[in-house]
Amino acid sequence: MIEDILVQAALQLSRDVDALQFSAPATHTLNPLDYAWAPHEAYLRKFGNSKKRVIFMGMNPGPFGMVQVGVPFGEVNAVRDWMKIVAPVSQPKQPNPHRPIEGFDCTRSEISGQRLWALFAERFPNAQDFFAEHFVLNYCPLAFFDNTRNVTPDKLPKQETKSLYAACDEHLRANVRALEPDWVIGIGKFAESRAISGLSGEFPNLRIGTILHPSPASPVANRGWSPQAAKQLAALGLW
Repeated sequence: MIEDILVQAALQLSRDVDALQFSAPATHTLNPLDYAWAPHEAYLRKFGNSKKRVIFMGMNPGPFGMVQVGVPFGEVNAVRDWMKIVAPVSQPKQPNPHRPIEGFDCTRSEISGQRLWALFAERFPNAQDFFAEHFVLNYCPLAFFDNTRNVTPDKLPKQETKSLYAACDEHLRANVRALEPDWVIGIGKFAESRAISGLSGEFPNLRIGTILHPSPASPVANRGWSPQAAKQLAALGLW
């Protein structure tokens, strides 16, 4: 079963990244594939059970999204109300006191996830219709923080990202082998570059593209992310 392959790949990724050590600027590292495994597994089993035409790939978990509920871009309302996923979330082995884990009780909105899932839900009011041909994953499962500040993987020391990227690349390839997509769409340029680096050799016929990242840190995204992303998807011939 495809979902079983995805679950085993995620468990392997979690083990691989748990064995790594990270230094400044990362003061705290959280792995939602560990403490938020229950909703992540529910997501994989509910929506990763068939081949897909398109995989959307983000960078890594956001503090009020996947960090809280274990689902990529996991804005709580979208996960609970649109995907109909609710599952227990425990606490990290080494919590970040500046970013407490509240699970589905988190009241802060992950703006990137809110924008992403709202676009998909607008076009596909029933989540099952979206996931019939699409899937969303993150390249890196870990969230890095400099106390309160989010640290993206590209800001880590290069000697530390070598092993991290190797584990993430293998997980990505396992997902592509299982889901057999026509396209991988990087949500942002970092994700696109990692998709090209990790996939081009083994999957020469796979098409790789990108859409604008919905982060509120992007001035361009704040000028109407949804219509811009929809236009990019239309230009690629996907929508």
